Amino acid sequence: MAGSLVLNASFEPLSVVAVRRAICLVLDEKAELIETGAEAWRSERLIIPLPQVIRLRQMVRVPYRRIQTVSRRGVFARDDHRCQYCGELADSIDHVMPRSRGGDHTWENVVAACRRCNLHKRDRTPEEAGMTRVSPRAPARPMAVAMLGGSQMPEAWKPYLLSAW
Repeated sequence: MAGSLVLNASFEPLSVVAVRRAICLVLDEKAELIETGAEAWRSERLIIPLPQVIRLRQMVRVPYRRIQTVSRRGVFARDDHRCQYCGELADSIDHVMPRSRGGDHTWENVVAACRRCNLHKRDRTPEEAGMTRVSPRAPARPMAVAMLGGSQMPEAWKPYLLSAW
Protein backbone atom coordinates (compact mmCIF):
# COMPACT_ATOMS: atom_id res chain seq x y z
CA MET A 1 0.00 0.00 0.00
CA ALA A 2 1.34 3.42 -0.95
CA GLY A 3 -0.19 5.40 1.89
CA SER A 4 -3.20 6.34 3.94
CA LEU A 5 -5.85 8.92 3.13
CA VAL A 6 -6.19 11.58 5.85
CA LEU A 7 -9.61 13.12 6.36
CA ASN A 8 -10.37 16.25 8.34
CA ALA A 9 -12.79 15.96 11.29
CA SER A 10 -15.51 16.96 8.81
CA PHE A 11 -14.57 14.03 6.51
CA GLU A 12 -13.01 16.42 3.95
CA PRO A 13 -9.96 14.82 2.28
CA LEU A 14 -6.73 16.58 3.31
CA SER A 15 -3.79 14.54 2.07
CA VAL A 16 -2.13 11.18 1.65
CA VAL A 17 0.51 10.20 4.21
CA ALA A 18 2.79 7.22 4.67
CA VAL A 19 1.26 4.28 6.53
CA ARG A 20 3.85 4.70 9.28
CA ARG A 21 2.77 8.33 9.84
CA ALA A 22 -0.90 7.27 9.91
CA ILE A 23 -0.12 4.66 12.59
CA CYS A 24 1.68 7.31 14.67
CA LEU A 25 -1.35 9.64 14.43
CA VAL A 26 -3.64 6.83 15.58
CA LEU A 27 -1.34 5.81 18.45
CA ASP A 28 -1.06 9.45 19.60
CA GLU A 29 -4.89 9.58 19.54
CA LYS A 30 -4.81 12.46 17.06
CA ALA A 31 -6.72 10.37 14.51
CA GLU A 32 -9.09 7.44 14.39
CA LEU A 33 -9.21 4.48 12.03
CA ILE A 34 -12.00 4.64 9.48
CA GLU A 35 -10.95 1.98 6.93
CA THR A 36 -8.32 -0.71 7.44
CA GLY A 37 -6.65 -3.27 5.25
CA ALA A 38 -6.28 -7.01 5.77
CA GLU A 39 -2.65 -6.70 6.88
CA ALA A 40 -1.57 -5.56 10.33
CA TRP A 41 1.37 -3.82 11.99
CA ARG A 42 2.68 -5.84 14.91
CA SER A 43 4.79 -4.89 17.89
CA GLU A 44 5.59 -6.73 21.08
CA ARG A 45 2.31 -5.69 22.71
CA LEU A 46 0.11 -4.30 19.93
CA ILE A 47 -1.50 -5.43 16.73
CA ILE A 48 -2.82 -2.54 14.65
CA PRO A 49 -4.55 -3.07 11.31
CA LEU A 50 -2.82 -1.04 8.58
CA PRO A 51 -4.87 2.11 8.07
CA GLN A 52 -6.18 2.94 4.61
CA VAL A 53 -8.33 5.89 5.73
CA ILE A 54 -7.97 7.86 8.98
CA ARG A 55 -9.93 10.84 10.31
CA LEU A 56 -8.39 13.57 12.45
CA ARG A 57 -10.10 14.08 15.80
CA GLN A 58 -9.57 17.88 15.74
CA MET A 59 -10.69 20.09 12.87
CA VAL A 60 -7.77 21.45 10.85
CA ARG A 61 -8.33 24.79 9.14
CA VAL A 62 -7.33 24.71 5.49
CA PRO A 63 -6.26 28.30 4.79
CA TYR A 64 -6.67 28.39 1.02
CA ARG A 65 -6.82 26.29 -2.09
CA ARG A 66 -3.73 26.66 -4.21
CA ILE A 67 -4.05 26.78 -7.97
CA GLN A 68 -2.32 23.65 -9.17
CA THR A 69 0.53 24.14 -11.60
CA VAL A 70 0.34 22.20 -14.84
CA SER A 71 2.57 19.15 -14.96
CA ARG A 72 2.80 16.11 -17.21
CA ARG A 73 2.09 13.82 -14.28
CA GLY A 74 -0.91 15.91 -13.24
CA VAL A 75 -2.37 15.92 -16.78
CA PHE A 76 -2.08 12.13 -16.98
CA ALA A 77 -3.72 11.77 -13.56
CA ARG A 78 -6.56 14.13 -14.48
CA ASP A 79 -7.21 12.31 -17.79
CA ASP A 80 -6.73 8.83 -16.24
CA HIS A 81 -3.85 8.10 -18.66
CA ARG A 82 -6.29 8.01 -21.61
CA CYS A 83 -6.04 9.84 -24.93
CA GLN A 84 -8.71 12.55 -24.96
CA TYR A 85 -9.20 12.16 -28.72
CA CYS A 86 -9.54 8.38 -29.18
CA GLY A 87 -9.61 6.86 -25.68
CA GLU A 88 -6.50 4.69 -26.08
CA LEU A 89 -3.63 4.65 -23.57
CA ALA A 90 -1.89 8.05 -23.62
CA ASP A 91 1.89 8.47 -23.76
CA SER A 92 2.26 12.21 -24.42
CA ILE A 93 0.56 15.52 -23.77
CA ASP A 94 -0.96 17.77 -26.42
CA HIS A 95 -1.88 21.44 -26.50
CA VAL A 96 -5.44 21.76 -27.86
CA MET A 97 -4.61 25.18 -29.28
CA PRO A 98 -0.98 24.66 -30.41
CA ARG A 99 1.64 26.79 -28.71
CA SER A 100 2.95 27.77 -32.13
CA ARG A 101 -0.40 29.48 -32.70
CA GLY A 102 -0.59 31.29 -29.36
CA GLY A 103 -1.94 28.55 -27.11
CA ASP A 104 -1.02 28.71 -23.44
CA HIS A 105 0.42 25.98 -21.25
CA THR A 106 -2.60 25.91 -18.92
CA TRP A 107 -4.92 23.20 -17.59
CA GLU A 108 -7.62 24.37 -20.01
CA ASN A 109 -5.33 23.86 -23.04
CA VAL A 110 -3.39 20.66 -22.25
CA VAL A 111 -4.67 17.08 -22.60
CA ALA A 112 -3.23 13.57 -22.56
CA ALA A 113 -2.89 12.07 -26.03
CA CYS A 114 -1.61 8.92 -27.68
CA ARG A 115 1.31 9.17 -30.08
CA ARG A 116 -0.84 8.47 -33.14
CA CYS A 117 -3.36 11.26 -32.39
CA ASN A 118 -0.63 13.71 -31.39
CA LEU A 119 1.25 13.13 -34.66
CA HIS A 120 -1.97 13.34 -36.70
CA LYS A 121 -3.01 16.64 -35.08
CA ARG A 122 0.46 18.28 -35.27
CA ASP A 123 0.16 22.09 -35.12
CA ARG A 124 -3.55 22.25 -35.94
CA THR A 125 -6.65 22.60 -33.80
CA PRO A 126 -8.77 19.46 -33.31
CA GLU A 127 -11.42 20.86 -35.68
CA GLU A 128 -8.85 21.47 -38.44
CA ALA A 129 -7.49 17.95 -37.99
CA GLY A 130 -10.97 16.41 -38.11
CA MET A 131 -10.78 15.15 -34.52
CA THR A 132 -13.15 15.20 -31.57
CA ARG A 133 -13.23 18.52 -29.75
CA VAL A 134 -12.17 18.25 -26.11
CA SER A 135 -12.78 20.72 -23.27
CA PRO A 136 -10.08 20.21 -20.62
CA ARG A 137 -10.47 21.74 -17.13
CA ALA A 138 -8.31 22.36 -14.11
CA PRO A 139 -8.51 19.40 -11.70
CA ALA A 140 -11.29 19.70 -9.15
CA ARG A 141 -9.75 17.34 -6.60
CA PRO A 142 -6.68 17.75 -4.41
CA MET A 143 -3.53 17.03 -6.40
CA ALA A 144 -2.06 14.63 -3.83
CA VAL A 145 -5.03 12.42 -4.54
CA ALA A 146 -5.10 13.21 -8.24
CA MET A 147 -1.56 11.97 -8.69
CA LEU A 148 -2.81 8.46 -8.02
CA GLY A 149 -5.25 8.58 -10.90
CA GLY A 150 -8.78 7.29 -10.83
CA SER A 151 -8.06 3.69 -11.82
CA GLN A 152 -5.12 3.32 -9.39
CA MET A 153 -6.97 4.70 -6.38
CA PRO A 154 -7.62 2.21 -3.57
CA GLU A 155 -11.28 1.18 -3.36
CA ALA A 156 -11.47 2.18 0.31
CA TRP A 157 -10.75 5.83 -0.63
CA LYS A 158 -13.41 6.25 -3.32
CA PRO A 159 -16.47 6.90 -1.09
CA TYR A 160 -14.63 9.71 0.70
CA LEU A 161 -13.14 11.30 -2.40
CA LEU A 162 -16.12 11.04 -4.74
CA SER A 163 -18.35 12.77 -2.21
CA ALA A 164 -15.85 15.68 -1.99
CA TRP A 165 -15.74 16.44 -5.74
